[in-house]
Amino acid sequence: MNLLKKRSRILISMVTTLFLLFFFLEDAGAKEKNNRDTTYSTVTEVYDWGASISKVIIDLGTPVPKNSITQDTFKVSVKRNDSRKPNPFLEEGYRKVVKAYAGDQHGRPAVRGKFAVLELEVGPQLSIGSPLNYYGGSNDWIETDYTITQAKEIKANPGKKGTITGITAKKSNGDKKLLIEDFSTGFFQHGGKSLTYASFSPVKDSKRNPLIVWLHGGGEGGTDPTIPLAANKAVNFITKDIQSHFNGAHVLVPQTPTRWMDGLTGNADGTSKYTEALMELIQSHVKNNPDIDPSRIYIGGASNGGYMTMLMIRDYPNTFAAAFPVCQGLDNRYVSDEDIRRIANTPIWQIHALNDLTLRPQNNSIPAHNRLLAAGAKNAVLTLFDDVRDTTGTYTRADGTPYQYDGHWSWIYVYNNEVKTTINGKTVSLMEWLAAQSRK
Repeated sequence: MNLLKKRSRILISMVTTLFLLFFFLEDAGAKEKNNRDTTYSTVTEVYDWGASISKVIIDLGTPVPKNSITQDTFKVSVKRNDSRKPNPFLEEGYRKVVKAYAGDQHGRPAVRGKFAVLELEVGPQLSIGSPLNYYGGSNDWIETDYTITQAKEIKANPGKKGTITGITAKKSNGDKKLLIEDFSTGFFQHGGKSLTYASFSPVKDSKRNPLIVWLHGGGEGGTDPTIPLAANKAVNFITKDIQSHFNGAHVLVPQTPTRWMDGLTGNADGTSKYTEALMELIQSHVKNNPDIDPSRIYIGGASNGGYMTMLMIRDYPNTFAAAFPVCQGLDNRYVSDEDIRRIANTPIWQIHALNDLTLRPQNNSIPAHNRLLAAGAKNAVLTLFDDVRDTTGTYTRADGTPYQYDGHWSWIYVYNNEVKTTINGKTVSLMEWLAAQSRK
């Protein structure tokens, strides 16, 4: 009996030792993660005003419960630099965390995740969140150096001693550009003129699909075709909402190295150095994508791109099924009566804001529309907005009224398919109208 008791005490002692050793090792493992550097990645989304970094995702190195991360767990600071400037520094400061949780490497919430996902405040006036900068007449991607520091401990295992503290993330592990990365990019050359472009193809099916050609504004020229997608929300042409109106549409976004308004004799002189090269690019794209319906090619553009839209339907009057120039800049002085007759051959829906001080509608869209009607155009629409304002209900001015964008930015209404009119007693959106047009 004494021997049995002695052996029992030995066994209990061994079990206790192993138990304590297990927790010591687990706690030590948690402490090994303290005071360490790690990496982060970012997520960029395109909003009405352009691109913003909406999330940072920090690699914790160990799974933690979803609710162990809060808005106060980390502090996020960023420094923005534009290397094109003589003094590259733009600004630095802290980003506000509006939501936080444990998730996966893509930023999706998880019951237990190895990554801390921080959703950041964005807005039309919060330039500190933008990965783009407008300088020297054009937008470009810039350097955004983030530093994420841990401010509160994270309990790796609820009810246990293991905690994670002292994490700092300064090294970027990449940026996920939502929707932008769904486009392909390419280079095209014709007649000594070079154009870059971004393109999107819908899921292959047994039918032919239309093609939407979108021409960027003056600030999106260059040789990086992701800029026209990100600076003014052209990515929205591939969203489910807009694609549903066409049952799937190809999208082509050409980019000029300078501006579409670069004319043969001067700026915006009623011509463009890129007209022929652009037409060749469109024809080449149709040829290389046999499922594009050549009778349903739609062309539109904003500002500088709206100017080019007018030239294309003037110079190639039997090519496009419809056109939708936005705050277009083809001054009425450069439009002859013969030009109007040629433009009237293509269904056209113009969009402009009355408070546009950059390209006044009284100088282009309004006289063009009136002259088209006088020339007998059978399908000409003009939508004039009083101004350009936030329609989401998210952003407001100090007095609580909707946030006001620059009056030149009427393209926002187009990207969100908020341009509507009444035809035969029925309210029709711009995208519905486009999808119904065909040269057959």
